Amino acid sequence: MKFTGTILIVLLVVSFIGIIIANTIKNMPPKVNANTPVAVGSADTQVIFNAHTVAPELTGITAWLNPDKPFALKSLQGKVVLVDFWTNQCINCIHTLPFVTKWYDTYKDQGFVVVGVHTPEFEFEKDSQNVQNAIKQFNIHYPVAQDNNYATWNNYSNQYWPAEYLIDKNGNIVYTHFGEGEYDHTENAIRELLGLNNPVSADNGQDLSRVNSPEMYFGTSRLQNLSPDQSASLQPKSYYLPASLALNKFALNGNWQFDPAKATLVSGPGVIRLHFSSGKVFMVASSDKPITLHIKVDGKAQSDVTVQLSQLYTLFDTTEYKEHEIEISIPDAGFQAFTFTFG
Repeated sequence: MKFTGTILIVLLVVSFIGIIIANTIKNMPPKVNANTPVAVGSADTQVIFNAHTVAPELTGITAWLNPDKPFALKSLQGKVVLVDFWTNQCINCIHTLPFVTKWYDTYKDQGFVVVGVHTPEFEFEKDSQNVQNAIKQFNIHYPVAQDNNYATWNNYSNQYWPAEYLIDKNGNIVYTHFGEGEYDHTENAIRELLGLNNPVSADNGQDLSRVNSPEMYFGTSRLQNLSPDQSASLQPKSYYLPASLALNKFALNGNWQFDPAKATLVSGPGVIRLHFSSGKVFMVASSDKPITLHIKVDGKAQSDVTVQLSQLYTLFDTTEYKEHEIEISIPDAGFQAFTFTFG
């Protein structure tokens, strides 16, 4: 087939534009909306509000804790306020809490207030007693608002755990920070709003550059790291371990059943094997009855871990930040796996 010169030029131009559009889409960051919450490890500091943006109100709070006295954010005008979105089984939130609690204890007598907004990642985190236990465990002395229905989360268009929104004395958000790290940046922003001189020295917390594995979910709503040799089934299904695992993939052995939030061992025994790159491995898990997990890392036996309560468990804790393979042997049915996280 022959083309005229004009048609050929048009086709070349269209092709060139298509390449530009494709590359632009390829290089765009993944879109995350309020319905796709993400636990963030590495620091992400953004001033996404200008100094004239009024802080959204705390809304739809299902319970007030520590103490149980409700209040409106607008009643705190004249004070510097930090709104901290967290959830009690998120390892990234747990890492930030010592800093947030220290800021409150240091500056509370100088016009500084922290409001912890507890927005649950999992259904069991909605339980007020679980949150009360976390308040006691982490020495939280500031008020905590339970945002079980994500009303305040959505009011802020928040996407992350942990997330900090710093509000000036006029009720305007002037600084935000998502994830761990850059603690000196946040504290110095607090000090500046309080009119304090002499900034604190640099403090980035834990070095997360050595952690090369993302949070991994077992529930089908966010399942991304199951070995391609296996597929999630909403009905009980027998699984068999593959010969090998790629980095940041896990696989199952035994009779398992998936649902949107977790994977459950239907009949025992069972095994979970994971290839990861970090020095520490945690798992959010639970069990109908106490079950003792037998753990090997790179073929070497580790300390057993007994699981029952729905909470975060430490499976492996070392300074050896490199690729490892962990094998978790579960002797009996009823074990439920929600996530792997790393530190």
